[in-house]
Amino acid sequence: MSCEKGDRDPMEDPLFILESGEVYRNPTEVKMSQIVMPCHANHCGELSVGQLLKWMDSTACLSAERHAGSPCITASVDDIHFEHTIGVGQVVNIKAKVNRAFTSSMEVGITVSCEDLFSSCQWNVCNAFATFVARRTEEGKVRLKQVIPRTQTEQMEYSIAAERRRMRLTHAEIITDLLIQRSLMKTCSRGAVSAERTRVESVELVLPPHANHQVSTFGGQIMAWMENVATIAACRLCNAHPTLRTIDMFHFRGPSHIGDRLVLKAIVNNAFKHSMEVGVCAEAYQGAGALRHINSAFMTFEVLDKDRKPRTLPRIRPEPVDGKRRYQEAIARKKIRLDRKYIISCKQTEVPLSVPWDISNQMYLSYNNVSALKMMAARSNWMLSSEKNKVRLYTLEENQILCFKVETHVTVPAEQAFHLLSDLRRRHEWDRHYQWADEDDTIYRVATPCVSKGGKGQDFILLASRRKPCDSRDPYLIALRSVTLPTHPATEDYTRGEVLCAGFSIWEESNAVTKISYYNQATPGVLPYISNDIAGLSSSFYGTFYSCNKYLEENRDSLAILPPSDL
Repeated sequence: MSCEKGDRDPMEDPLFILESGEVYRNPTEVKMSQIVMPCHANHCGELSVGQLLKWMDSTACLSAERHAGSPCITASVDDIHFEHTIGVGQVVNIKAKVNRAFTSSMEVGITVSCEDLFSSCQWNVCNAFATFVARRTEEGKVRLKQVIPRTQTEQMEYSIAAERRRMRLTHAEIITDLLIQRSLMKTCSRGAVSAERTRVESVELVLPPHANHQVSTFGGQIMAWMENVATIAACRLCNAHPTLRTIDMFHFRGPSHIGDRLVLKAIVNNAFKHSMEVGVCAEAYQGAGALRHINSAFMTFEVLDKDRKPRTLPRIRPEPVDGKRRYQEAIARKKIRLDRKYIISCKQTEVPLSVPWDISNQMYLSYNNVSALKMMAARSNWMLSSEKNKVRLYTLEENQILCFKVETHVTVPAEQAFHLLSDLRRRHEWDRHYQWADEDDTIYRVATPCVSKGGKGQDFILLASRRKPCDSRDPYLIALRSVTLPTHPATEDYTRGEVLCAGFSIWEESNAVTKISYYNQATPGVLPYISNDIAGLSSSFYGTFYSCNKYLEENRDSLAILPPSDL
């Protein structure tokens, strides 16, 4: 656990000074600080995750309502990874702000840190993204105003929020597709614990203290009750007190109100070597009424030994039919969980250069691909290196990583430029660094000539992810990154090159004028093609983009035919 000392909160962005001289603060930002008392803690003297979820939900809801100007309800919460526990006597600092608003829903980013008052240490506990929906008023459906990002961090979150929304909408399909692809695995019952032994059912009566100012049950309160029964189920498998590590993305299916009886059910779906997945659902009814599905969630627990290392867990023996289905689904979700952890959640500097591509992780690779390009484009400290023929070359060196940007304007509509630049099969028409490309769906193998005499050329296996704008505040995007394919191994004729982050950002400045920016994070495989230009010893890149400009204008009226893609 790292310790950051000082007066400044590690959750805070660098100060941004307005023209008026005042320090800028996001108008939707809401902060909550709570000292952890014994009544908030579990048996280990650590803050109950259920209590933390209630505080997080309350803070995020207030932020959403500040932006909407009307009551809001929790619609969904993305994956939450708990990095550290919080002890009694320590302070929980929660910050929430609206990253982006869509028509009637908005994404709220939540950051949780812990503070030790005696040592002045602060550390991050978790980050989360929740979607809130503005409730209908007497005038009808609420149409949310747009968020206007001011700082570099806000611009990044605003831009990437569209990608996260896209992933939420396809989350269920990813699970379904993965289950179809996976063959059923045999289960070993010898020495295994029956899943039925872990089953828990509990009922809660929703009282006024459990409700919000809209007389609906707090989403955080429902999550706290769900965490409680899930913990009991996990205890029954391992006969020990477990630690909650992750909560998978989940959606609220309907509201609950004062007077509802909330039925909460939990069972261990599967146990792996050091972790177990517990499935939990919440249903509501009033009187003799039918059960209404409120929510379902999947929580991953570990059991820690005295050295805080995960213990080996007993195997689970699923019940027939439904139990085996849950067993298989848990395996699929673990695969997706690992994909999200190593492709999405890690920092850009920790992402491996080339990630194996398969159909099950395509969505997450595409998300990472586009998000990395958006983050690079949102940086504000680019330095103009040189300019020639109305083509500008910028560089950015940060944390020993060199990035470059080439910017030009063309008199071609943005959408047509997007279509023409998306097809890497035609890139050799304007870029001599590309000899040819063959494509399979959105994967291209690109061959390039050698930059020195007598050497071998390079080839790249590139994933191309294309995005049209969500609204006028977004550009067209073509993001490129290296992946590995078993069908395209490295050959003796070429040196396999790697691209970590590259692509085009295409902005419509008017009906006839488009600004095109090309970005690239210079890896060893890319640097030889651009180093002389950056050093001012060559102007080949300017010639390349002058040719690009000419290519786009010559084809401005042609019908661009794109390969199949995930537009």
